[in-house]
Amino acid sequence: MYVITGATGHTGRVIVEKLLAEGKPVRAVARSAEHLKPLAAKGAEPFVGSLEETAMARAFSGAEAVYTLVPTPLTAPNVRASQNRIGEALATAIAKARVPFVVNLSSVGAQLSEKVGPVTGLHDVEQRLNRLEGVNVLHLRPAFFMENLMMNIPMIKNMGINGTPMKGDVATPMIATKDIAAEAAERLLRLDFKGKSVKELLGPRELTMTEATAILGRAIGKPSLPYVQFPYGEAEKAMIGMGLSPDVARGYIEMYRAFNDGIMKPTEQRSAKNTTPTSFEAFAEEFAAVYKQ
Repeated sequence: MYVITGATGHTGRVIVEKLLAEGKPVRAVARSAEHLKPLAAKGAEPFVGSLEETAMARAFSGAEAVYTLVPTPLTAPNVRASQNRIGEALATAIAKARVPFVVNLSSVGAQLSEKVGPVTGLHDVEQRLNRLEGVNVLHLRPAFFMENLMMNIPMIKNMGINGTPMKGDVATPMIATKDIAAEAAERLLRLDFKGKSVKELLGPRELTMTEATAILGRAIGKPSLPYVQFPYGEAEKAMIGMGLSPDVARGYIEMYRAFNDGIMKPTEQRSAKNTTPTSFEAFAEEFAAVYKQ
């Protein structure tokens, strides 16, 4: 039995579908029974529950391998504390259920214990899982999600710009979430990792936000779409205005500052091993399809 947490999210859904396609038994864990229905229709066993609940021990019962992730709780008054509660609940459930293999979704930058915003919480989760005895844990550390830019569609439509607090000329690796899911599914099928290990996933290449904006602009028929770096203070206020808690907003600003200052970066040089196939140009076509809806 494979157990996939966050089963209705960007990576979890694809992992469930790939495992089912290989004829594997899959328990799909998510908070919404309604959102689990499409996966149940494909053959997954649905399990409704929150990652912080003691129910996770039941969810993990009988599992040969588990896919774990700790989301950023956008309204939490203390995001790192919230992430740690989820991480502790997952680790406790893994131990109680005696799960032998775990693939954990982390992030580039999770080797750092401070100054990387919400990624500091993922650092803590990695450390907690690493303390589990007799459990083989593979931490996947992907780069900046290309899909994060989907959130900027309203801005592009309403203001005619693309913008974040990241400097326009800072090159950073960007990855499509389906490539993360493909790696996770492959490793879950192979179960070829022992002890505690890390694999960085760096997308196809490095891109600046200015370059990414130009590619997106061409895809949506706005070839002169400009990129604007937002001041930290203004961006933080805007995030709070959108409903994020002050602590989450501060964390995201800290993360963008870490990108700009060269702190938030991979530990490895790019290689065939950590490069993934989906190009930013291919993602831009998906972006354009959503933009035109």
